[in-house]
Amino acid sequence: MSIIEVQALCKTFRTREKPAGLRGSLRALFRPTYRQVQAVQGISFAVEEGQRVAFIGPNGAGKSTTIKMLIGILYPSSGQAQVLGRVPWKERQKLAYDIGAVFGQKSQLWLHLPPADSFDLLARIYELEPAAYRQRLAQLVALFEIEPYLQQPVRKLSLGERMRCEIAASLLHRPRLLFLDEPTIGVDVVVKQRIRDLILELNQQEGVTIFLTSHDAGDVEVLCKRAMVINHGEVIYDGRVSTLKRHYIRSKTISLKLGEAWQGFDLPGVRLLKHKGYGVKLEVDTTVTPIEEVVSNLLARYAIADINVDNPPMEEIIARIYER
Repeated sequence: MSIIEVQALCKTFRTREKPAGLRGSLRALFRPTYRQVQAVQGISFAVEEGQRVAFIGPNGAGKSTTIKMLIGILYPSSGQAQVLGRVPWKERQKLAYDIGAVFGQKSQLWLHLPPADSFDLLARIYELEPAAYRQRLAQLVALFEIEPYLQQPVRKLSLGERMRCEIAASLLHRPRLLFLDEPTIGVDVVVKQRIRDLILELNQQEGVTIFLTSHDAGDVEVLCKRAMVINHGEVIYDGRVSTLKRHYIRSKTISLKLGEAWQGFDLPGVRLLKHKGYGVKLEVDTTVTPIEEVVSNLLARYAIADINVDNPPMEEIIARIYER
Protein backbone atom coordinates (compact mmCIF):
# COMPACT_ATOMS: atom_id res chain seq x y z
CA MET A 1 0.00 0.00 0.00
CA SER A 2 1.31 3.48 -0.90
CA ILE A 3 1.91 5.57 2.20
CA ILE A 4 2.93 8.63 0.13
CA GLU A 5 1.45 9.50 -3.27
CA VAL A 6 2.64 12.60 -5.13
CA GLN A 7 1.37 13.77 -8.52
CA ALA A 8 2.77 16.75 -10.48
CA LEU A 9 3.64 18.62 -7.28
CA CYS A 10 4.96 22.17 -7.79
CA LYS A 11 6.05 24.98 -5.51
CA THR A 12 6.90 28.48 -6.70
CA PHE A 13 8.17 31.25 -4.44
CA ARG A 14 7.86 34.96 -5.13
CA THR A 15 11.09 36.72 -4.18
CA ARG A 16 11.96 40.38 -4.15
CA GLU A 17 14.80 41.36 -6.46
CA LYS A 18 17.71 43.26 -4.98
CA PRO A 19 18.35 46.43 -6.99
CA ALA A 20 21.80 47.71 -7.97
CA GLY A 21 23.04 51.14 -6.91
CA LEU A 22 21.51 53.93 -4.86
CA ARG A 23 19.06 55.04 -7.56
CA GLY A 24 17.82 51.48 -8.00
CA SER A 25 17.41 51.10 -4.23
CA LEU A 26 15.32 54.27 -4.03
CA ARG A 27 13.14 53.16 -6.94
CA ALA A 28 12.69 49.71 -5.40
CA LEU A 29 11.58 51.30 -2.15
CA PHE A 30 8.40 52.56 -3.84
CA ARG A 31 8.16 50.18 -6.81
CA PRO A 32 9.68 46.84 -5.82
CA THR A 33 10.13 44.19 -8.49
CA TYR A 34 9.66 40.48 -7.93
CA ARG A 35 10.63 37.29 -9.69
CA GLN A 36 9.25 33.75 -9.56
CA VAL A 37 11.54 30.95 -8.31
CA GLN A 38 10.33 27.43 -8.98
CA ALA A 39 11.64 25.27 -6.14
CA VAL A 40 9.77 22.08 -7.09
CA GLN A 41 8.77 21.37 -10.69
CA GLY A 42 5.99 18.85 -11.17
CA ILE A 43 7.46 15.84 -9.37
CA SER A 44 5.55 12.56 -9.08
CA PHE A 45 6.36 9.47 -7.02
CA ALA A 46 4.91 6.94 -4.57
CA VAL A 47 6.38 5.36 -1.43
CA GLU A 48 5.18 2.02 -0.10
CA GLU A 49 4.65 1.31 3.59
CA GLY A 50 7.78 0.06 5.35
CA GLN A 51 10.18 1.31 2.67
CA ARG A 52 13.43 3.15 3.42
CA VAL A 53 13.74 5.87 0.79
CA ALA A 54 16.56 8.39 0.28
CA PHE A 55 15.51 11.72 -1.23
CA ILE A 56 18.81 13.32 -2.16
CA GLY A 57 20.26 16.22 -4.09
CA PRO A 58 22.47 19.33 -3.76
CA ASN A 59 21.60 22.42 -1.73
CA GLY A 60 18.66 24.27 -3.27
CA ALA A 61 17.44 21.21 -5.18
CA GLY A 62 13.98 21.25 -3.57
CA LYS A 63 14.35 18.48 -0.96
CA SER A 64 13.32 20.40 2.15
CA THR A 65 10.56 22.22 0.25
CA THR A 66 9.10 18.86 -0.79
CA ILE A 67 9.25 17.51 2.77
CA LYS A 68 7.57 20.65 4.13
CA MET A 69 4.70 20.16 1.66
CA LEU A 70 4.41 16.48 2.61
CA ILE A 71 4.10 17.29 6.33
CA GLY A 72 1.73 20.19 5.68
CA ILE A 73 3.93 23.17 6.57
CA LEU A 74 3.82 24.55 2.99
CA TYR A 75 0.98 24.75 0.50
CA PRO A 76 1.94 23.70 -3.05
CA SER A 77 1.46 26.02 -6.02
CA SER A 78 -0.12 23.14 -7.93
CA GLY A 79 -0.33 19.35 -7.97
CA GLN A 80 -1.60 16.75 -5.53
CA ALA A 81 -0.20 14.74 -2.64
CA GLN A 82 -1.55 12.28 -0.10
CA VAL A 83 0.28 11.08 2.98
CA LEU A 84 -1.34 8.20 4.88
CA GLY A 85 -4.51 8.88 2.90
CA ARG A 86 -4.65 12.57 3.92
CA VAL A 87 -3.90 15.81 2.07
CA PRO A 88 -1.11 17.22 4.27
CA TRP A 89 -1.80 20.96 3.95
CA LYS A 90 -5.53 20.44 4.54
CA GLU A 91 -5.35 17.87 7.35
CA ARG A 92 -2.09 18.76 9.01
CA GLN A 93 -3.33 18.39 12.59
CA LYS A 94 -4.72 14.88 12.04
CA LEU A 95 -1.65 13.85 10.05
CA ALA A 96 0.69 14.95 12.86
CA TYR A 97 -0.49 12.03 15.03
CA ASP A 98 0.83 9.49 12.47
CA ILE A 99 4.09 11.07 11.28
CA GLY A 100 7.37 12.13 12.89
CA ALA A 101 9.94 14.60 11.61
CA VAL A 102 13.56 15.27 12.55
CA PHE A 103 15.38 18.26 11.06
CA GLY A 104 19.12 18.05 11.74
CA GLN A 105 19.52 21.84 11.96
CA LYS A 106 16.27 22.64 13.82
CA SER A 107 15.42 21.28 17.25
CA GLN A 108 12.01 20.21 18.53
CA LEU A 109 13.45 20.05 22.05
CA TRP A 110 13.38 23.13 24.30
CA LEU A 111 16.97 24.41 24.49
CA HIS A 112 17.04 25.39 28.17
CA LEU A 113 15.01 22.43 29.43
CA PRO A 114 16.19 18.84 29.94
CA PRO A 115 14.92 16.32 27.34
CA ALA A 116 12.68 14.67 29.98
CA ASP A 117 10.60 17.89 30.23
CA SER A 118 10.29 18.13 26.44
CA PHE A 119 9.20 14.49 26.29
CA ASP A 120 6.51 15.13 28.93
CA LEU A 121 5.20 18.12 27.00
CA LEU A 122 5.18 16.23 23.70
CA ALA A 123 3.25 13.39 25.36
CA ARG A 124 0.54 15.90 26.29
CA ILE A 125 0.54 17.42 22.80
CA TYR A 126 0.03 13.96 21.28
CA GLU A 127 -2.55 13.09 23.96
CA LEU A 128 -0.74 9.92 25.04
CA GLU A 129 -2.15 7.87 27.90
CA PRO A 130 0.22 8.21 30.92
CA ALA A 131 0.85 4.47 31.27
CA ALA A 132 1.42 4.00 27.52
CA TYR A 133 3.70 7.06 27.47
CA ARG A 134 5.84 5.80 30.37
CA GLN A 135 6.20 2.40 28.72
CA ARG A 136 7.12 3.92 25.36
CA LEU A 137 9.57 6.36 26.93
CA ALA A 138 11.33 3.58 28.84
CA GLN A 139 11.63 1.59 25.60
CA LEU A 140 13.13 4.54 23.68
CA VAL A 141 15.47 5.53 26.52
CA ALA A 142 16.88 1.99 26.58
CA LEU A 143 17.07 1.74 22.78
CA PHE A 144 18.80 5.10 22.26
CA GLU A 145 20.85 4.88 25.48
CA ILE A 146 19.90 8.42 26.55
CA GLU A 147 19.21 7.93 30.28
CA PRO A 148 22.33 9.93 31.34
CA TYR A 149 21.09 12.96 29.37
CA LEU A 150 17.43 13.06 30.44
CA GLN A 151 17.94 15.64 33.22
CA GLN A 152 20.60 17.78 31.51
CA PRO A 153 19.58 20.98 29.67
CA VAL A 154 19.58 20.37 25.92
CA ARG A 155 22.02 23.26 25.37
CA LYS A 156 24.66 21.32 27.36
CA LEU A 157 24.40 18.14 25.27
CA SER A 158 26.78 17.33 22.43
CA LEU A 159 25.32 17.27 18.92
CA GLY A 160 25.31 13.46 18.84
CA GLU A 161 23.56 13.23 22.22
CA ARG A 162 20.99 15.82 21.16
CA MET A 163 20.26 14.03 17.86
CA ARG A 164 19.55 10.76 19.67
CA CYS A 165 17.12 12.63 21.94
CA GLU A 166 15.57 14.35 18.89
CA ILE A 167 14.87 11.05 17.14
CA ALA A 168 13.50 9.54 20.36
CA ALA A 169 11.17 12.54 20.74
CA SER A 170 9.85 12.10 17.20
CA LEU A 171 8.97 8.46 17.97
CA LEU A 172 7.09 8.91 21.26
CA HIS A 173 3.68 8.71 19.57
CA ARG A 174 4.59 5.64 17.45
CA PRO A 175 4.45 7.29 14.00
CA ARG A 176 3.98 5.13 10.91
CA LEU A 177 6.14 7.47 8.81
CA LEU A 178 9.36 9.23 9.83
CA PHE A 179 10.85 12.14 7.87
CA LEU A 180 14.57 12.60 8.51
CA ASP A 181 16.22 15.76 7.14
CA GLU A 182 20.02 15.53 7.58
CA PRO A 183 19.85 13.47 10.82
CA THR A 184 23.64 12.90 11.02
CA ILE A 185 24.85 16.37 10.00
CA GLY A 186 27.88 17.48 12.02
CA VAL A 187 28.22 14.34 14.16
CA ASP A 188 31.34 12.19 14.33
CA VAL A 189 31.78 8.81 12.65
CA VAL A 190 30.96 6.69 15.72
CA VAL A 191 27.74 8.59 16.53
CA LYS A 192 26.77 8.54 12.85
CA GLN A 193 26.95 4.75 12.77
CA ARG A 194 24.97 4.49 16.04
CA ILE A 195 22.18 6.69 14.66
CA ARG A 196 22.07 4.63 11.46
CA ASP A 197 21.84 1.37 13.44
CA LEU A 198 18.97 2.76 15.52
CA ILE A 199 17.01 3.88 12.45
CA LEU A 200 17.43 0.45 10.84
CA GLU A 201 16.32 -1.26 14.05
CA LEU A 202 13.16 0.87 14.20
CA ASN A 203 12.31 0.10 10.60
CA GLN A 204 12.78 -3.64 11.11
CA GLN A 205 11.06 -3.93 14.50
CA GLU A 206 8.17 -1.48 14.09
CA GLY A 207 7.83 -1.22 10.31
CA VAL A 208 8.30 2.57 10.37
CA THR A 209 8.57 3.99 6.84
CA ILE A 210 11.73 6.10 6.49
CA PHE A 211 11.93 9.13 4.17
CA LEU A 212 15.48 10.44 4.41
CA THR A 213 17.33 13.43 3.00
CA SER A 214 21.10 13.60 3.47
CA HIS A 215 24.26 14.97 1.88
CA ASP A 216 26.13 11.99 3.31
CA ALA A 217 26.31 9.19 0.75
CA GLY A 218 27.10 6.82 3.65
CA ASP A 219 23.64 7.45 5.13
CA VAL A 220 22.09 6.54 1.80
CA GLU A 221 24.23 3.41 1.37
CA VAL A 222 23.58 2.04 4.85
CA LEU A 223 19.97 3.06 5.49
CA CYS A 224 18.08 2.96 2.22
CA LYS A 225 17.20 0.48 -0.50
CA ARG A 226 15.66 3.06 -2.82
CA ALA A 227 16.99 6.47 -3.84
CA MET A 228 15.38 9.42 -5.56
CA VAL A 229 17.74 12.14 -6.78
CA ILE A 230 16.26 15.62 -7.17
CA ASN A 231 17.97 18.59 -8.81
CA HIS A 232 16.54 21.98 -9.83
CA GLY A 233 13.19 20.79 -8.52
CA GLU A 234 13.01 17.70 -10.76
CA VAL A 235 13.53 13.99 -10.02
CA ILE A 236 16.41 12.88 -12.25
CA TYR A 237 16.86 9.37 -10.83
CA ASP A 238 14.54 6.94 -9.05
CA GLY A 239 15.81 3.43 -8.48
CA ARG A 240 17.64 1.01 -6.20
CA VAL A 241 20.52 2.24 -4.06
CA SER A 242 22.52 -0.80 -5.15
CA THR A 243 22.22 0.38 -8.77
CA LEU A 244 23.14 3.93 -7.78
CA LYS A 245 26.15 2.61 -5.89
CA ARG A 246 27.24 0.33 -8.72
CA HIS A 247 27.02 2.97 -11.45
CA TYR A 248 27.71 6.28 -9.71
CA ILE A 249 29.48 5.77 -6.37
CA ARG A 250 32.61 4.46 -8.03
CA SER A 251 35.27 5.90 -5.74
CA LYS A 252 36.07 6.39 -2.08
CA THR A 253 38.67 8.44 -0.23
CA ILE A 254 40.91 6.94 2.46
CA SER A 255 42.56 9.31 4.96
CA LEU A 256 45.43 7.83 6.96
CA LYS A 257 47.54 8.88 9.90
CA LEU A 258 50.59 6.66 9.90
CA GLY A 259 52.88 5.59 12.70
CA GLU A 260 55.84 5.49 10.30
CA ALA A 261 57.13 7.26 7.18
CA TRP A 262 55.17 6.85 3.94
CA GLN A 263 56.97 4.56 1.50
CA GLY A 264 54.39 4.46 -1.27
CA PHE A 265 51.63 2.01 -2.07
CA ASP A 266 51.04 0.20 -5.32
CA LEU A 267 47.63 -1.36 -5.98
CA PRO A 268 45.43 -1.09 -9.10
CA GLY A 269 42.83 1.68 -8.85
CA VAL A 270 44.56 3.47 -5.95
CA ARG A 271 45.82 7.05 -6.47
CA LEU A 272 47.77 9.24 -4.05
CA LEU A 273 45.93 12.54 -3.54
CA LYS A 274 48.00 14.14 -0.78
CA HIS A 275 50.96 13.30 1.41
CA LYS A 276 52.32 15.51 4.19
CA GLY A 277 54.38 14.19 7.07
CA TYR A 278 52.57 11.15 8.47
CA GLY A 279 49.25 12.12 6.88
CA VAL A 280 48.19 10.45 3.62
CA LYS A 281 45.08 10.75 1.46
CA LEU A 282 44.26 8.15 -1.19
CA GLU A 283 41.50 7.86 -3.80
CA VAL A 284 40.25 4.34 -4.56
CA ASP A 285 38.41 3.33 -7.72
CA THR A 286 36.17 0.64 -6.23
CA THR A 287 35.31 -0.74 -9.68
CA VAL A 288 38.98 -1.79 -10.00
CA THR A 289 39.81 -2.85 -6.42
CA PRO A 290 37.26 -3.27 -3.59
CA ILE A 291 37.74 -0.91 -0.65
CA GLU A 292 38.06 -3.87 1.75
CA GLU A 293 41.07 -5.21 -0.18
CA VAL A 294 42.77 -1.79 -0.17
CA VAL A 295 42.28 -1.33 3.58
CA SER A 296 43.53 -4.83 4.43
CA ASN A 297 46.66 -4.30 2.28
CA LEU A 298 47.34 -0.95 3.95
CA LEU A 299 47.01 -2.50 7.41
CA ALA A 300 49.40 -5.30 6.43
CA ARG A 301 51.93 -2.83 4.99
CA TYR A 302 51.91 0.06 7.50
CA ALA A 303 51.52 0.80 11.19
CA ILE A 304 48.35 2.94 11.10
CA ALA A 305 47.37 5.26 13.95
CA ASP A 306 44.07 6.35 12.38
CA ILE A 307 42.06 5.59 9.25
CA ASN A 308 38.88 7.07 7.78
CA VAL A 309 36.96 6.06 4.64
CA ASP A 310 34.73 8.67 2.97
CA ASN A 311 32.29 8.58 0.08
CA PRO A 312 32.42 11.18 -2.70
CA PRO A 313 30.31 14.30 -2.07
CA MET A 314 26.70 14.11 -3.20
CA GLU A 315 27.30 16.87 -5.76
CA GLU A 316 29.88 14.65 -7.49
CA ILE A 317 27.46 11.72 -7.60
CA ILE A 318 24.75 13.92 -9.13
CA ALA A 319 27.20 15.25 -11.73
CA ARG A 320 27.91 11.66 -12.76
CA ILE A 321 24.18 10.97 -13.12
CA TYR A 322 23.94 13.97 -15.46
CA GLU A 323 26.89 12.63 -17.48
CA ARG A 324 24.97 9.38 -18.03
